[in-house]
Amino acid sequence: MRARMALRYAGIEVEIREVSLKQKPAHMLQLSPKGTVPVLVMSDNEVIEESLEIAQWALSQHDPDGWLVSANDAEALITENDGSFKQALDRYKYATRFPEYPAETYRKEGEVFLGKLEALLNQHQYLYADKISFADVVIFPFIRQFAAVDAVWFESANYPKLQAWLDELTSTELFQSVMQKYPVWVA
Repeated sequence: MRARMALRYAGIEVEIREVSLKQKPAHMLQLSPKGTVPVLVMSDNEVIEESLEIAQWALSQHDPDGWLVSANDAEALITENDGSFKQALDRYKYATRFPEYPAETYRKEGEVFLGKLEALLNQHQYLYADKISFADVVIFPFIRQFAAVDAVWFESANYPKLQAWLDELTSTELFQSVMQKYPVWVA
């Protein structure tokens, strides 16, 4: 979602090809042997294989509201999001694949990061300012996934600012515009 949002925000038109990760197209694997999504293939056949890098590239092309201005301040937070928080999210979301501990243990690991976000949101409407920034756009899809694992728990958890932030971001026209479902692409 973060790659799609950044591309849409930057006004970059792309052809979206929805793929089944259980039946990865040979063409995709030729372009990106690691076989993960998203993959952005440029007109010169340059390939960008990570959502964060796609988002950064898109904003380097066109950033009308200055989202990247606070990106340097947020580098450590984004790294934590994409590292230890993503690991806790995956274990919480797919707890049956990680039976060493109950899902609640992984949720508590993720809550360390949620607490940091709540503290930031106590200072501003968004993570680093009173306007949306790169950090908000690249972090919130993961918070959305975390909240969805147990929506009843998340709605009752003591993260009022984080809950309001997530509600606001998921209600934006930008987010809604990239949530369109596509049929699986066939060569």
